[in-house]
Amino acid sequence: MAGKDHRHHHHSKKHTSNISFLLLSLLCLASLVAVFSLFKTSFSTPRRHRHTGTDHKASNATCDYSDGRWIYDPTVRSARYGSTCKEIYKGWNCMASNKSNALEIVKWRWQPNHCDLPQFDPLHFLQQHRDTNIGFIGDSLNRNMFVSLFCTLKRVSGEVRKWRPAGADRAFTFLQYNLTIAYHRTNLLARYGRWSANRNGGVLESLGYKEGYRVDVDLPDGTWAEALSFHDILIFNTGHWWWAPSKFDPAKSPMLFFEKGQPLVPPVSPDVGLDIVLKRMMSYVEERIRPSAIIFFRTQSPRHFEGGDWDQGGSCQRLQPLSPEMVEEFFSVKNNGTNVEVRLVNQHLYKAIKGSPFSLLDITRMSESRADAHPSTAGGKKHDDCMHWCLPGITDTWNDLLLAHLNDIEVRT
Repeated sequence: MAGKDHRHHHHSKKHTSNISFLLLSLLCLASLVAVFSLFKTSFSTPRRHRHTGTDHKASNATCDYSDGRWIYDPTVRSARYGSTCKEIYKGWNCMASNKSNALEIVKWRWQPNHCDLPQFDPLHFLQQHRDTNIGFIGDSLNRNMFVSLFCTLKRVSGEVRKWRPAGADRAFTFLQYNLTIAYHRTNLLARYGRWSANRNGGVLESLGYKEGYRVDVDLPDGTWAEALSFHDILIFNTGHWWWAPSKFDPAKSPMLFFEKGQPLVPPVSPDVGLDIVLKRMMSYVEERIRPSAIIFFRTQSPRHFEGGDWDQGGSCQRLQPLSPEMVEEFFSVKNNGTNVEVRLVNQHLYKAIKGSPFSLLDITRMSESRADAHPSTAGGKKHDDCMHWCLPGITDTWNDLLLAHLNDIEVRT
């Protein structure tokens, strides 16, 4: 009996040893797999992939940077760059123009409701985007954003080359990092120019048109048509010129839309023309961008005219951001007020971008309350400038938003 117990004990001990050995082997194997995976991750080179609007919506499920509020921080002593940055257009340099609240504008910080907006680190940005070309394509509000980015980067890297690649209105390369940022001016994205009736007549002439502006919905403006093969990151915008009766008077100088060289008949209204242009231009971009390019469409920048439009004595004298109630009074489509353009344009943009490879750069909600951040009378014009923004100012936060989205994209890829 004792021998049997001894054999049983010996068998149990041997069985336990076998299990221990098996567990130890599995543990060693798992450790080797983990080390190999870590080694592979550490030394692999991340690649940028084309980013789609669908992916963008998924990322914002956890962090919607555009949903938030402005917080006043009196401890802010200086802006991220000074009024001496030479690229700042004179009419936007509110510090140099002694606008009464110029120093207060930069003390307001945007705080998303469910996350934090990373603080822009210019040196890290230059290092992170070495050998990269960034293009801003759009109207003067995109130039506002472009200048903000340039002045931010120039503060930490002074070795800069000024030139005009791929039809750019202006561009700079930060030589130490081979990083180029460029601004391509275009008002409508599509090509347009003056149109006059032909003596020999035509379809438009038979309808009574004598003059106007020809807008070719299928042809990009020459200022950016070749830029798509040059840039790695692109930020597009359009909008303000589509609701500009002072430039495209519906009676005296209407927008006349052409496709494949022929007028669209019956003629369409500017809002229908905008839909067609957005669709055609987005397709043009998608077909010609670099395979790894990241493309954004920036939402509409709000105006803050009170008491009339810019040519009707309108002004923007506020020194504090608007309350949520005032924002609705300014921009509600139902009210059809002076500044309703911002939400009307966005409706067209949201429809056009759906299902496209463009990511949405939503600056509208954060900008709607900032009636205090325009040059106003300090812009040096005969009327208040309640459209563009003071620099330094709110477009610095637009670039914070751009950086946050770029970081999100690079983390996922």
